Amino acid sequence: MSKPFQELFVAHAQFVWRVLRRHGVAERELEDACQEVFVVVHRRLAEFDGRAAVRTWLYGIAVRVASDARRRAHVRRERLEGEVAEQTVVEGAFEHTARRELLALAERALAEMADEKREVFALYELDGLTMAEVAASLEIAESTALSRLYAAREEIQRYLRAQQGSTQRRAYAERKTR
Repeated sequence: MSKPFQELFVAHAQFVWRVLRRHGVAERELEDACQEVFVVVHRRLAEFDGRAAVRTWLYGIAVRVASDARRRAHVRRERLEGEVAEQTVVEGAFEHTARRELLALAERALAEMADEKREVFALYELDGLTMAEVAASLEIAESTALSRLYAAREEIQRYLRAQQGSTQRRAYAERKTR
């Protein structure tokens, strides 16, 4: 493995993993998809001319690999075997559970969002790219990226408020029936 490739992998593997996950690659297929991205990177590293940021280049490759993985997903049929080990309850379990539930809600909100808004939101808010890098990655104007970011934020807030409202209504209904 060449030194530049190894450094690139170490510096950006987590970023690629997050991009793949946010673009619908199943948890059990993430490792293979990440490897596939870096196989492409290794093959094309000599062709990378540096006109775009490395993250922008990696993002494009990861999005294509994720798209291919989603297309192949319906063909795979796997049976999971074995039992799930029981988890022990530790201190702070309530906070951990609440955080996981909030994360699951946010992930559902992102899953229901249009691709254009989700990509901008994920790159800017979750991956920490600058707005200029986001715009370059998606090959759109910075003003377009900004408007999509604001729209995505509003959509997530509406979704979370709606979910909170339905949870409160269910809790109220359950209290009334007791």
